[in-house]
Amino acid sequence: MEDYLKDQIQAEYNKRFPPKSFIPGDSPVPITGKVFDEKEMINAVEAVLEGWWTEGHFTEEFESKLAYWLGAKQAILVNSGSSANLLAISALTSAKLGAKRLNPGDEVITVATSFPTTVNPIIQNRLIPVLVDVDLGYYNANVEEIRKAVTPKTKAIFLAHTLGNPFDLDAIAAICKEHDLWLIEDNCDALGSIYNGKHTGTFGHIATCSFYPAHHITLGEGGMLFTNDAILAKIIRSFRDWGRDCYCKPGCDNTCGMRFGWQLGNLPYGYDHKYIYSETGYNLKVTDMQAALGVAQLEKLESFVAKRRENFDILYKGLKKFEDYFILPKWLDNAEPSWFGFLLTIKEDAPFDRDTLVHFLNDKQIATRYLFAGNIVKQPYFIENKIEHRAVGDLKNADLVMNNTFWVGVFPGLTTEMMEYMVTCFEEFVSQY
Repeated sequence: MEDYLKDQIQAEYNKRFPPKSFIPGDSPVPITGKVFDEKEMINAVEAVLEGWWTEGHFTEEFESKLAYWLGAKQAILVNSGSSANLLAISALTSAKLGAKRLNPGDEVITVATSFPTTVNPIIQNRLIPVLVDVDLGYYNANVEEIRKAVTPKTKAIFLAHTLGNPFDLDAIAAICKEHDLWLIEDNCDALGSIYNGKHTGTFGHIATCSFYPAHHITLGEGGMLFTNDAILAKIIRSFRDWGRDCYCKPGCDNTCGMRFGWQLGNLPYGYDHKYIYSETGYNLKVTDMQAALGVAQLEKLESFVAKRRENFDILYKGLKKFEDYFILPKWLDNAEPSWFGFLLTIKEDAPFDRDTLVHFLNDKQIATRYLFAGNIVKQPYFIENKIEHRAVGDLKNADLVMNNTFWVGVFPGLTTEMMEYMVTCFEEFVSQY
C-alpha cells in the first residue's frame, strides 16, 4: 500500500476515534470492548484492495503466528469461538478416529456454570452432557466431582478456563490419561493465560479460542482451534470446509495430484475430489479482511495481557478489605491468569444482595455481567426442550453463582483512573452497611 493512503487512513482514524477524557459518574466504564488503532484499518483496507477476500495470505499469517506464540503445532481459523467449540466436538465424532470416536449416547463431562456454546455442541452431536459443580472463588470444575462423574460411558472432558483462570490441568489431564478420555480446553476467555510455564490452549487434544470483540484480541467475529495432532487438524479442517475430503486451499486445484483418481464411498472411480465429502460439515471460514485485523491485533497481544493483569490487581488490592462481604477471585499457585474479568460472589451472610449492588454500579455507569448461564440446567431451553443430561451432586455452588455472582471489566481499554473509580464506588456502596 502506498504511504499516502496509509497517511489518509491514519488521519481518518485520528478524526473518528479521538482520545476521550474520563468523567467519573458520567463516562461509561464498559465491561469489555475492542482496542485498536490505524494498523488494523490499514491491514483491512490492504486486504480489500487485493480483491481476494476469502481465506488467503493474511489467514495463513495469522494462523501461523498465533500458533507459534501459543506453542501449538496447528491452528485453524473459523468464524466464531462458538463454531470452534462445535468443530472441536464434531471432529471427535469422525469415523476416521475408529474406536476413539464419540458416538451418540456417549458422555462428555463439563461444568454446570458453562457458557451455552460449550455445552450445546455436546447436545447437538447427540452426546450426553454430564454437569459438575464449581469451586467458589476459582469458578472452575471441582476435580473430585469430575472423578465421581466418570463412568464407562464417559469419552471426553470439555472445560473452559473460567474468565481466564486456568483449571487444574495437572489433575484433569491425569484423569483423562487414566480413563483414556479426550480433553478439550475452551480457551475462549483465557488467551495468554499460563499454567506451569505453558500457555493454556496447549494441554488438551484440542483447544478453542474466540475473537469476538469482548475477547483478548478481535477480528470483529472469529475463532480458532489448536491441536498438536495432524489427524485431528485434518478432520477439523474438513468439518470447517463443507465436510469435503479435498484439502486444497481456496483457489488451488489438484494439490494431491490425483483430483480425478479417487474412489471413495459408493461414488464412481474418478469422481472430482473437490466434491467428495467425508464429514458432515459446513462452511465456517472467515474472510481475509478479518484475518488482516488479527495480524495487527497480534502485535498488541502481549501488552493487552499485561494491562488485563494490571487492572485486575488494582481491583483485587482495592477490594481485599471487603472480604467479609465478598468471595474474591482465587487462582492456583502454578497459574498466571490472563484475566477476562473480575468475578465477585456476595457471601450469603452479607447485609446486601447482588441485585442491589449491581443496580448501584450500573447507576454509576459501571457495566456488570453475571457468570454466563449460572446453573445451565435452570435455563429455559434446558427445561423446555427436556435436554438429556446427567448432573453430579446437587450443584449447590452453581446455584449460588446463579444468585450471588457477577463480574466487572478489566479489559485494556479501561484506564487506571477508571479502575480506581470502580474501587471508590465499591467503597461508597459498602460504607452504607
